[in-house]
Amino acid sequence: MTEAQQKKVTDNMGLVNKVIREKVHSPYNVGMFTYDDLYQIGCVGLCKAATTDKGGTFSTYAYRLIWNEICDALIYATRRQSHEILIEDEEQLADYHTDMNYEEKHKREFTRAAVEKAKDSATPFIARCIDVLLRHTAGETCKEIGATMGISDKQVAAYISKARKYLKSYPDMQIAAAM
Repeated sequence: MTEAQQKKVTDNMGLVNKVIREKVHSPYNVGMFTYDDLYQIGCVGLCKAATTDKGGTFSTYAYRLIWNEICDALIYATRRQSHEILIEDEEQLADYHTDMNYEEKHKREFTRAAVEKAKDSATPFIARCIDVLLRHTAGETCKEIGATMGISDKQVAAYISKARKYLKSYPDMQIAAAM
């Protein structure tokens, strides 16, 4: 970075704190990230803003790049964590099902029944979104689902989001979550 770019970074370090305070609901512990981690990630975004600035209001431009950098890191961490949770071996999966206690099995059955009930009472569009969510939870990727449905993987992700939002507001799903 040039000296002018370094000065922009130094002069706008407080902007990283502002982004974290305004955008992150619990800035001191977000998933696997601490506040210091988020601050460092935000500083990377600030440096990118300083090196790619083309004039105009720097703070507005930098604010957006800082937030984008933090979002990208959170999304990447979430995806990585979800892939680590997957059980790779079918034998482990079989052992898991045989070791699962009665309460866990009961909760799964209740949740499955609640999802089906919610789907039956939903509009056709939301029912389709729930179908997409069920396929995704069964292990299909967004690309695979999109290919079979003739829609983009981003549209699949939007359907999953809409289904989750709908199910969160459904009373039986709230009971299942509390179990």
